[in-house]
Amino acid sequence: MPGRKSRRRNARLVKAAAIAPRPVDKLRPIVRCPTIKYNRRVRAGRGFSLAELKEAGIPRKLAPTIGISVDPRRANLSMESLAANVERLKVYRSRLILFPRKSGQHKKSDSSKEEVEAATKREGVVHKTHDVLPIINIAKEKAIGEIKRSEMPKGTEKAYRTLREARSEARLVGVREKRAKAKAEEATAAKK
Repeated sequence: MPGRKSRRRNARLVKAAAIAPRPVDKLRPIVRCPTIKYNRRVRAGRGFSLAELKEAGIPRKLAPTIGISVDPRRANLSMESLAANVERLKVYRSRLILFPRKSGQHKKSDSSKEEVEAATKREGVVHKTHDVLPIINIAKEKAIGEIKRSEMPKGTEKAYRTLREARSEARLVGVREKRAKAKAEEATAAKK
């Protein structure tokens, strides 16, 4: 259809205007792509884990109501990703302007009257969350670094040799015990 592209674009603009000053999309976490081939890349995940919400001090029931996607099944496998997503949540929370549910009745969690008025006048209002908090991948050249011999920890200079020797020791334990036992019996027999 020739006009479908423009119809969809107009529909997106109408939707954005209808829900304004709220953003169109929800805030999503930064996650690593699976498999060895892609795990240097990061992308937007399905939702923040409950541990991340807890660290950021956001109740799990409140999160979806303020534009944060939640995935209760997701588990944090590293402290780095947990810290990055907690920081992302804190930055979002600091920039968030919460309107009071009923006009004139301000709660502790709501934003100040000045911030609400500025948002209703559309001063600095953002339609997309990912424009404000983008997910940026590190360049391939910067992500991969070379390790010098001086930077390596002590005892790893002969790592291959050490592993081979340990494997050999484990394999020959029984044979060596048998030899030692035979030698001991020979020595006791020679004394008699």
